Amino acid sequence: MTQISILGCGWLGFPLAKALLKEGFKIKGSTTSTGKLKTLENAGIQSLLLTLDSNTVPNEFADFLIESRTLIIAIPPKLRGKNKDYSDAQQNSFVKKIENLIPFIEKSTIENILFISSTAVYGEANDIIDENSIPAPVTESGKQLLEIEQLLLSNANFKTTILRFGGLIGEDRNPARFLAGKENVANPDAPINLIHLQDCIGIILKIIETNTWNTAFNAVTPVHPTREVYYTEKALAEKLIPPTFNHEILSVGKTILSDKLVQQLNYTFSRLDL
Repeated sequence: MTQISILGCGWLGFPLAKALLKEGFKIKGSTTSTGKLKTLENAGIQSLLLTLDSNTVPNEFADFLIESRTLIIAIPPKLRGKNKDYSDAQQNSFVKKIENLIPFIEKSTIENILFISSTAVYGEANDIIDENSIPAPVTESGKQLLEIEQLLLSNANFKTTILRFGGLIGEDRNPARFLAGKENVANPDAPINLIHLQDCIGIILKIIETNTWNTAFNAVTPVHPTREVYYTEKALAEKLIPPTFNHEILSVGKTILSDKLVQQLNYTFSRLDL
């Protein structure tokens, strides 16, 4: 039975682990919460308590990789702010946390890495974006994600696929509540770039099923109404106060294409009803 290690069994990682179990994989999963260990174990996941640090690597990390062929890194960088001085984020450097793990990965049985990234690496381009577009992140999070992408892709000791998700939504992330009641919201004419949890999992399963490595994919549902149209409709459908938008400043926003993913993986999005 093929084993996969999922670093970060949170909002995405936990349901992904359960989906992979159904596909016949053996799963090791990490969490930073002692209270969640039993939840993972009850689901059939071999669980480990792992908290990454910019300076050290948890002793348990080597055990976390034993006998696994694929490592899925599904942890958020938890960094905020535009053009933030890198030194301010050094104590919580996501790059350093991942970089510290690489020597252990190189010595392990890991052959493939799937790194969950974000379309934040493209910054605030007012354009149509595909995987050939040059990333230009403006947030500290986007900058560090891009640096990690390059770090992993350039390592010949394993194969890496990068998955850049758009805004994540699901049953507990209701888009109707994102902007409800807010006033003077910017970029009313900018397109939305969202993806449902169900498709996040479906795409990852396809990558593993087709053994598609050493590449990068954008992963955004191919439905792009304007922010004003979308969030107004969602708020009204939930009987919430719709947001009001600022039309005095020109809207800026990118449209993320997922054509490569659809064609190369032969993937059909299941949740177009965002």
